[in-house]
Amino acid sequence: MKANILVVDDEKDMTRLLQRTLEPEINCRVSMAFSAKMAISILEQEAFDLVICDIRMPGMDGFELLKYIKTNYPDLTVVMLTAFGNIESAVKAIKKGAYDFISKPFEQDEIIFKIQKALERSLLLKENKRLLKEKEISPSQLIGKSDPMQRVYDKINLVASSDVTVLITGESGTGKDLTARSIHALSPRKNQSFIPVSCPTIPENILESELFGYKKGAFTNATRDKDGLFQEADKGTIFLDEIGDIGTSIQTKLLRVLQEKEIKPLGDTKVIKVNVRIIASTNRNLKQKIANHEFREDFFYRLNVLPIELPPLRDRIIDIPILAEHLVAKHCKKLKKEPKTISREVMDLLMKQPWPGNVRELENILVQGILYSKENSIELSDIPLKDVSKKGNGFGRIDGKGIADLPYKEAKEKILHEFNHDYIGARLSVCSGNITRAAKQCHMDRQALQQIIKRFNIDPDNFR
Repeated sequence: MKANILVVDDEKDMTRLLQRTLEPEINCRVSMAFSAKMAISILEQEAFDLVICDIRMPGMDGFELLKYIKTNYPDLTVVMLTAFGNIESAVKAIKKGAYDFISKPFEQDEIIFKIQKALERSLLLKENKRLLKEKEISPSQLIGKSDPMQRVYDKINLVASSDVTVLITGESGTGKDLTARSIHALSPRKNQSFIPVSCPTIPENILESELFGYKKGAFTNATRDKDGLFQEADKGTIFLDEIGDIGTSIQTKLLRVLQEKEIKPLGDTKVIKVNVRIIASTNRNLKQKIANHEFREDFFYRLNVLPIELPPLRDRIIDIPILAEHLVAKHCKKLKKEPKTISREVMDLLMKQPWPGNVRELENILVQGILYSKENSIELSDIPLKDVSKKGNGFGRIDGKGIADLPYKEAKEKILHEFNHDYIGARLSVCSGNITRAAKQCHMDRQALQQIIKRFNIDPDNFR
């Protein structure tokens, strides 16, 4: 299918030149508008994949048209035309939401390359929307068009219509909660309760009473009967998040729920039948925990009827542009900020990161970018990321000086400083600045992590 491009320029010769240049080289159809008002009229009647717009036009100029497009057609890609050498206007255009700019007069090879890249962005956004609609998954939930995510969508659609137990596995921050909610939203139980339970955050002696409820007098502070979360989820879905962190005693009781579909509140002599769909998740290696006698094998096989494995963000780099733009739009609205775009330099840097904290880490970085950004575009200075691709074998350059050129002690301290900022920062980012949870992920005591944070001057508040 041909791409639909609208060229806006009061110089008619320029619009015709662009039409003659682009149509033979790119699979596209070029429409022409000779003023911003004419362009608005055309946009109201027809859908376009790309707008190429001159900055300097009489009456309503290119900046005003860009603002109109970003307000009314936020996903529409815009490339601005500017006079040769007018870098200030070009930078302003990027900050106001333009995808790219082209200097006049232009080289044919340059403009074809830039327009092709701009159309690729438009195609990615359009394809992602189509896939989300096709898969019936709301854009507020899972985002991505990569092959690994296609397999996740297929699994979700496969399991949603049934009541079988689902085990969602994946690293922290990959979207296990969103996946569980998507399954529930597509299931026959969608109009009933969805009850999420964060297993690691509830002490084990309290978790049992929370899940199964209790009778008055069952323990010292049980002054009345209380329904458990399984009863609240009756006819709906219960999501047991990070189930790999619960003890074997609770596992035994949950095994009974899976086998018999019944619970027994603390202090009660009777069992209660429950009609609940169970979805569980974990970032742990449960087979290793079974080998270590920390997880019941029969419980694992009852959970693992239909597994869904979520890919880490580093395995679906192609999804980062769409995902990043979605997150920025979402949090600008949530934080009551004007809509912001992501600069090309920032997007390139996002694509190079290893993302140990996955989507959650990406989200935290972008929220910081929104808050720190003073303009309409998130720039490199607004985000706490470094270009990891420029580091080489530990002998990269820090503060403009090669590590190998420094005295041993100074080089060692600089490498340690950078490593701890990157590693501890990533852990804190995943845990939203929670030191206790970050220490658990690092397999170290909270006090030890606090000492490292203090020594290397890391501020946990930056990751909340």
